[in-house]
Amino acid sequence: MKRFGVKELSSMSGVTVRTLHYYDQIGLLKPSERTASGYRYYHEEEWIRLQQILFYRELDFPLKSIKEILEAPDFDLMETLKGHKTALIQRQYRISRLLATLDRTIETIQKGNIMKDPKELYEGLPKEVGSTYRDEAIKEYGHEMVEQAEKDLVKLGKDGFKKLQAEFDALNEELFVMRNKDPQSSAVQTLIARHYEMIQKFWGTSVQAEHQLATYAGLGDLYIQDERYTMMEGEPQPRFAVFLKNAMRHFVAEKQQ
Repeated sequence: MKRFGVKELSSMSGVTVRTLHYYDQIGLLKPSERTASGYRYYHEEEWIRLQQILFYRELDFPLKSIKEILEAPDFDLMETLKGHKTALIQRQYRISRLLATLDRTIETIQKGNIMKDPKELYEGLPKEVGSTYRDEAIKEYGHEMVEQAEKDLVKLGKDGFKKLQAEFDALNEELFVMRNKDPQSSAVQTLIARHYEMIQKFWGTSVQAEHQLATYAGLGDLYIQDERYTMMEGEPQPRFAVFLKNAMRHFVAEKQQ
């Protein structure tokens, strides 16, 4: 049976020996064999597990969440690999879009322009905070509160706002990969907490703190009602919408206890 020592695995994967030792220490990646003299040997099962770890690290998952995902009773390797492939394709698409955005931003800066018109906030923005969402927000809070939130976002400038967009897109990719998991699991709820924080950033400071949780839960309902809010690369994702709604509802219920 083929096996690799820690130095061989490090050379093959690009992960440092020190990192492999740390993964062993925290129980994230333990070798199949350990000799009396302390040498570690990794078999095929560990090679594949390391690949999964690296995929999740590429998606910015914390190590604690990765360990929970890989050790979950319902973990399905083949389904996870397919999810990784989908996420990477989506990331490739989003990176291409971001590169185009950067080109426009560079051109804008070279011309000495800054973000002046709130309409710029909605160019290429995810549907949750796009023009359709703006209309819904106005109906809920009125023009004054929405305009104040827009002013807060405009203060970020083009670079700051584009960075916020990119972070939100990346977070959506992470959630999409998790769409077949239990919405109440700790790994999913860790991402949903970040999602809530990100949505608050898009809301700016206009929404009163005591109303934000209820409003966030309502946003989950909106995902179900209108497929445009959870489309990925132009394709409706109804199961993803249900997953988000359930995860967001659980997050709010836990916070309100």
